[in-house]
Amino acid sequence: MDNYLQARRRMVEEQIAARGVQDQRVLDALVAMPRHLFVSEGQWHHAYEDHPLPLGEGQTISQPYIVAAMTEALGVTPESKVLEIGTGSGYQTAILALLAKTVYTVEIIQSLSVQARLTLQRLDLRNVRFRIGDGHLGWPEFAPYDRVMVTAAAETVPFPLVEQMSDGGKMVVPVGPMGAQVLTLGVKHGTKLVLRHLMGVAFVPFVHDRKTAANGRP
Repeated sequence: MDNYLQARRRMVEEQIAARGVQDQRVLDALVAMPRHLFVSEGQWHHAYEDHPLPLGEGQTISQPYIVAAMTEALGVTPESKVLEIGTGSGYQTAILALLAKTVYTVEIIQSLSVQARLTLQRLDLRNVRFRIGDGHLGWPEFAPYDRVMVTAAAETVPFPLVEQMSDGGKMVVPVGPMGAQVLTLGVKHGTKLVLRHLMGVAFVPFVHDRKTAANGRP
């Protein structure tokens, strides 16, 4: 019995579709995915509200609208091979897994990666591979990727991730310092990445120092 199904339907209708997200596959994935399972039980009653929630380790689960908007902008297809940088709770990972052929997700904070893996196993999502490591380096062993999603704010677009994209591939990444971050869509043409700004956003910083990550600080 899914006691939160109606809450998800309201979330999608009032917070996401009403704000312009139109991709039906994305909307269906958000209705299907139980977001409350990706946060602590004490936060379940907040899981379908339109704001981020804390995960610990200085990290957050993004608000549902941002997850939807980033996913729609990425243009994931059933054949897509996706690289996600910043597993976090695993919620965005799970949405991508419903839409893509395979998702490769990298998280630098071990405790978050382990918990996300357990949650996705509970949901029987089998097309996801997990790695604990520095997301700036991507996951070159399985490159090239059709789609790349970065779920933390980078100072600039990480060049190693661009190198791991296929020609014609797309990347969605928040870029810039706190207070001036811009969600950016990049499309790769040959060796160049053509960028387009989508909207202002506020993400936790892109952590790439293991000691810093272990202390849970940006």
